[in-house]
Amino acid sequence: MIFRTSNRIQSQVEIRDHLQVTGGALKSWFIAQLQDSAAVAVLWLAGLIIIGVPWAPLWALLAAIFQFIPHLGPVMTLIGPAIAAVASGGGMRLLYVFILYAVVAVTDGLVLQPYIMRRTARVPIWASVLTPIILGLFFSFWGVVIAAPLLAVAFAYRARHRENLLVQRSAGLGPAQPPPQVDGRPDPPPTRPPVLR
Repeated sequence: MIFRTSNRIQSQVEIRDHLQVTGGALKSWFIAQLQDSAAVAVLWLAGLIIIGVPWAPLWALLAAIFQFIPHLGPVMTLIGPAIAAVASGGGMRLLYVFILYAVVAVTDGLVLQPYIMRRTARVPIWASVLTPIILGLFFSFWGVVIAAPLLAVAFAYRARHRENLLVQRSAGLGPAQPPPQVDGRPDPPPTRPPVLR
């Protein structure tokens, strides 16, 4: 009976620990997504004001909202400013809106998102660039949708594992350390074999 109770308590502690790690990682991802949406909105606002597209603040707000929808969101962002550009200035202003869209998409995908994910969710830049591409190849739309939160959770567990290893090593429970030297001095650097000419 005591053994069952202690196992139940231990499993409850483990579940609570997993929920804390996962919840913290998803919270970090959501904060990173909010920061990315705000940065994209600022880019759209500045660009649309420079181009002279009417209702630029509205289009920037919609860009921030649509940023949460992978792949379709940026395209949906383009529709409103494109229609307003044609109505207010013709084809040349529409061309400028398309150029602005390309600049914002490239800046966001290759600079903003990886940087913000690294700073907020502790995800390396290489992982936040490559993982959506790889998951998108295997799982199409859904692979891209789950890539960022999955990365945040995976790297949170990686950090947790490293913390546990450090605690175990400091308590003397980790892997065996190399034996100390007899005289207490460090090993000399390895020597290279002579080169025969």
